[in-house]
Amino acid sequence: MGNPLLFVRPLLRMRAVLRRLPVDIPTDIPATDAIFLVLRRMRWPLISLIIVFTIAVFGLSAAPGFDADGNPRKLTVFESFYVMSYTATTIGFGEIPQTFTTQQRLWVTFTIYATVIVWAVAIGTMMALVQDEVFRDAVAAQRFGRKVRGIRENFHILAGYGQAGRQVGAGLDWLGRRFVVVERLGARVDALGTDQLAVDTPGVEGDAANPALLGMAGLGSDHCKGVLALTDDDDTNLGVVQAVHLLRPEVPVIARCTDRRIGAYMESFGAEAVINAYDRFGGYLTLALQKPAVYQLITWLMSPGGTPLPDRGTAVPGGKWLVCAEGQFRDEIDRDLLAAGYTVDHVLPDGALDTLDSIVGFVGGTDRDTTNLALAATVRTDAPDVFVCLRQTKASSAALYEAFAPDSLFVPTELVAREAFARIVTPRTWGFLEYAMTQDDEWAEDLVRRLVDRCGSRSPDPYGLTIDTTSAPALARWLRRNTFTIRDLLSNPDDRDDATGNAILALGRDGQIAYDPDLDTALEFGDELLVVSQRRSFSRLNDVLFNDAAVEYVATGREVPSTWIWRKLTGSRRGA
Repeated sequence: MGNPLLFVRPLLRMRAVLRRLPVDIPTDIPATDAIFLVLRRMRWPLISLIIVFTIAVFGLSAAPGFDADGNPRKLTVFESFYVMSYTATTIGFGEIPQTFTTQQRLWVTFTIYATVIVWAVAIGTMMALVQDEVFRDAVAAQRFGRKVRGIRENFHILAGYGQAGRQVGAGLDWLGRRFVVVERLGARVDALGTDQLAVDTPGVEGDAANPALLGMAGLGSDHCKGVLALTDDDDTNLGVVQAVHLLRPEVPVIARCTDRRIGAYMESFGAEAVINAYDRFGGYLTLALQKPAVYQLITWLMSPGGTPLPDRGTAVPGGKWLVCAEGQFRDEIDRDLLAAGYTVDHVLPDGALDTLDSIVGFVGGTDRDTTNLALAATVRTDAPDVFVCLRQTKASSAALYEAFAPDSLFVPTELVAREAFARIVTPRTWGFLEYAMTQDDEWAEDLVRRLVDRCGSRSPDPYGLTIDTTSAPALARWLRRNTFTIRDLLSNPDDRDDATGNAILALGRDGQIAYDPDLDTALEFGDELLVVSQRRSFSRLNDVLFNDAAVEYVATGREVPSTWIWRKLTGSRRGA
């Protein structure tokens, strides 16, 4: 167990702000006013319709007619307008207030043909406008803006809704968090309607690097708590980082990147984290090779809630690795394996695998899944004890890799999604994972055992908890005069000798963090906790956080009435 007095990281990371002048965040993009588009495209059809209708009304008023007694009488303008209202729109016909004369009937016949023509032109123009892509985009943008403005809770902006974006979105939705999507491909935006999300998620098609589009997505909202640039284009992600930092530097942004040079630019613009999947994977691989228990803990906690505890691997001793990969992935793997003390040989995809008896590990990392699986099959057949690491390039091949079950599998989008989610879900999650990576296997084995005992063998969900009058009013009142430990907090309010199925992984206090704090650590007002638990178990904490009687019971063992009236009647005194 970690030392409860070990404070190893500052709570906030200071970032240099490059913005020199405050600028209003734009929220309008060109051609987004649907009303303006309607008026511009329908101008002449509507003008023609008004002119023809006006001529028809005044012409009918000028046509000679007779009243019921046979006296000459023309229709008033109102009577003519009434007749033309149902005649020109072809919804009816009638001669009122008296039977029409031949001249009136001739004029009505003319106006019927004239108005039908202009109506047909107007309706045809409107139908063409409705099907016009620019108009549809304008309507979608306005609808998107209204949905975003209607969000009254904290949310994140996902720039990119590919495989990584969808995984992050699903994780946020599972935890009840709101998010907004900006995606270049319309088909991916449409997928928001078919994905099984708990709430209606706003999404818009467009360039995520456009500051106005980010503004429309809620960048300027007080409820926007972060931006994730997860598109598959490094330049677009860089544009998102620049826009967020220059327009709202206090909002953290996490970006995906494959080019180290562009990644350095992102860091210059204060990105909270730059996730290079090729660079990150080598670190995870060497962690699995040298500290398998730590790797088991890390991957389990980074998995979606409810994921079974993965099997723990065995450490791989120093030796030679055979790498069949290309480009940047090969360079990153080489760098990390060499730094970990291994030696590396290379083989071409069409080369002969004739040195398998002298290697301890094999990496199949070409751009083709069929080649990677074929090479891995040869290695597994001729050298079954060799550690096999493969790279998956297509989502459609997932079932094949799952069936083959390599010792380590690299899926770039999945790695990006898991790390990005771990960084944003609570302020403490990623800090704890970084701390865990520095520990040894003995510590990790002990923590996994304790987590399984408390939370079960499926991955728990992380939650942030602040002890204050809003999130924990009953506990805050108790702490004014009494002590309360982490053990008390995790006790079952129905039976204090039992636990609630929650665990505390981090405690933040006065700008410092203690990871894996001792159960006997006394809590203080303002403490920030990283809690992990199954969703049903976390709800049990509410009894302790909001119920004065439950707080006193788990802290002292005394059972007192829950209501103020009963406490007065029975003479019970809270906090005695």
